[in-house]
Amino acid sequence: MSKMENIAQFSRRSILKAGGALVVSVGMPIGLDAVLAIQDAFAQGTKPPLTPDQLSSYIAINADGSVSAFFGKMDMGQGLFVAIGQMVAEELDVPFTSVKVIMGDTATSVNQGGASGSTGIQLGGKQMRMAAAEARRVLVEMAAEKLGMPADGLTVRDGLVHAKADAAKKVSYAELIGGRYFNVQLDWNKEIGNTLYAPGKAKPKDPREHSIVGKAIVRADIAPKVYAQEDFCTDVKLPGMVHGRMIRPSVAGAVPVKVDESSIAGIPGAKVVWEKGFLGVVADNEWDAIKAAQALKVEWSDAKPPFPNAGALYEHIRNAPVRKRQVEGKETGNVDDAFKSVARVIEAEYEWPFQSHACMGPACAVAEIKDGNVTCWTGSQKPHFVRDGIALTLDIPKEKARSIWVVGPGSYGRSDADDAAMDAAVLARAVGKPVRVQYTREQATGWDPKGPASIHRARAAIDASGNVVAYEFTSKGFSRIDVNTNGGAPKDTLAGHLRGVDLKSADGFGVPAESYEFANKRLAWETIPPLLDRGSPLRSAHLRDPVGPQVHFASESFIDEVAAALNLDPVEFRLRHLKDARDIAVVKAATEKAGWQSRPSPRRDQTGTRVSGRGIAYAQRNGTRVAVVAEVEIDRSTGKIWARKFTVAHDCGQIINPDGLKHTIEGNIIQGVSRTLWEEVKFDARNVTSIDWMTYPILDITETPESIDIVLINHPEIAPSGAGEPSIRPVAAAIANAIFDATGVRIRRVPFSPDRVRQSLS
Repeated sequence: MSKMENIAQFSRRSILKAGGALVVSVGMPIGLDAVLAIQDAFAQGTKPPLTPDQLSSYIAINADGSVSAFFGKMDMGQGLFVAIGQMVAEELDVPFTSVKVIMGDTATSVNQGGASGSTGIQLGGKQMRMAAAEARRVLVEMAAEKLGMPADGLTVRDGLVHAKADAAKKVSYAELIGGRYFNVQLDWNKEIGNTLYAPGKAKPKDPREHSIVGKAIVRADIAPKVYAQEDFCTDVKLPGMVHGRMIRPSVAGAVPVKVDESSIAGIPGAKVVWEKGFLGVVADNEWDAIKAAQALKVEWSDAKPPFPNAGALYEHIRNAPVRKRQVEGKETGNVDDAFKSVARVIEAEYEWPFQSHACMGPACAVAEIKDGNVTCWTGSQKPHFVRDGIALTLDIPKEKARSIWVVGPGSYGRSDADDAAMDAAVLARAVGKPVRVQYTREQATGWDPKGPASIHRARAAIDASGNVVAYEFTSKGFSRIDVNTNGGAPKDTLAGHLRGVDLKSADGFGVPAESYEFANKRLAWETIPPLLDRGSPLRSAHLRDPVGPQVHFASESFIDEVAAALNLDPVEFRLRHLKDARDIAVVKAATEKAGWQSRPSPRRDQTGTRVSGRGIAYAQRNGTRVAVVAEVEIDRSTGKIWARKFTVAHDCGQIINPDGLKHTIEGNIIQGVSRTLWEEVKFDARNVTSIDWMTYPILDITETPESIDIVLINHPEIAPSGAGEPSIRPVAAAIANAIFDATGVRIRRVPFSPDRVRQSLS
């Protein structure tokens, strides 16, 4: 039996019984004195419901004194579980090593939004901190009752409560409640997802008292992953499990009109599942499922998807009708009037392609229906919404569905993992057996939801004295929520689209997040309809830092263009207009660390084939500030760019774990370079043609930066904000500005592939 085969038996009760103790209820609303007097009578007591207003939904003290922290988010590879463990350990006054963070099982945690919006620490950690603080308060009150002392006369060290004046008077957490459930009501705000918040009566520690938070604690899961000692979602196996493969059309929008099931009759155990546009096969072993998918004869409808010529994508966006327009924030001054009577107007337009999640492995999911209950093992970063989506897809009560997160091949947005989970559930119901769905590389890159393509228009009005008196920036593109950020509803999954559910495409994009001050300023976005509304390989959704890289590629490139037009140093120009003190601090910190020399761009002292340049870009994201200096080398003859060095200044308020934060920033920079230099989804009149690593190349190990220097700005007095996405946001602009500095050529379309660079330079 593999480690994953027994996961269905995993439960909160089994965790709490690790030391052999029974589970009972203690604490409020039952009076504390009564509970302490009749603990034994509650040995048969039931646990409180798994609801956001119960302390037991977040924290448990196990029989051996260790702590289980039930977290409704998950770690998508950045070591989040370490930081959450630090926050819980800090508030409970227990060793970090005694805390186990249990993530992403809908049977053991409430819906805190999954991995979403860089909110793991900012919002999820905030809730876990408050829950741990409340647990400590309750435990100290229990100890006060047991020791016959006032609570304010007690202190806690390593899970041991003792009198401040006499350390011999003591009782451990394990003795107080080990193996039992808290039964303490929290003040829940009645929201689920990212914004869920349910504090208790306790206040968390003053940051000046922290001894665990702020330490660089190394994560312990790297070696098991490297040495193949940890199972992934692809390794889940169940008794009687069969293997499924989905059949996608070669022409987008086509649906099966005739399926010849006899064409796979010679493959043992092979069966067809066909429901409207949904088509899949199952077989007893994986190779037979692969053969069945290849051999099945299907007649498809004559579809003609309304895809523009790939070379005309941006022209399509320019000319497409606007479905929604929104001016973000409050317009400053009167922008239209300001542009009417100025000495000079600087204008530019920038272009960003569709991009794929391109996870290192295609999505996989396993679904089992047993006794009317559905369990799904998924690599989705939002398993609680997967549970909800399965319940709606199969038309069963939500209480009958369970989703278990298992480490997958990556995600960073609304990837193909949610679709795989729904496909597995539909197949499992059809064949009456557990089904493991494994996508192919072609399906993963070709059919995952895409980061939206867009154009961005910017203009600045300059008066006779060379001052910027007006600034306007407008993004226009496909919606980042054409399908939603999760698979919580059939309208947002391929299984739902192909089975004919009613659709509801939503609208959302974004504007630059910065603090530049101009007398007249307007930031707006516009969305356009999807190219194909149902079952599209170009349906758009969230990709890491949704629309942030493209918006700031354009806005921060334009800021540089204005500085160059005014013959000003790019940093000097930014500091002249930035008004937020923390924004100014990150720009100064990054440039000082990088050894920035003040001068206008471009440099004019280079000849020959190989040239180099530096570029600066900065951005905010949900409270976090990041400034990035890129140093690049360019081979004019080949167009090849090497982003050689990055210097990053990062301010996300209080730093929980500087080691994890540093590696998170490094990951953002690497992925940002890949998306800037290589990544572009291509398509023709029939379908997406970027379907593998040759047709959708990403950065390879020989192209990674030589160094990434990081300046961490710690503000213990400011609540932590997110780090999972902000530092990817300025990367493209920093590289673009460095290319201009090196060559004097402004490239306004991503990616900066060798062919495009060489063509631009010529």
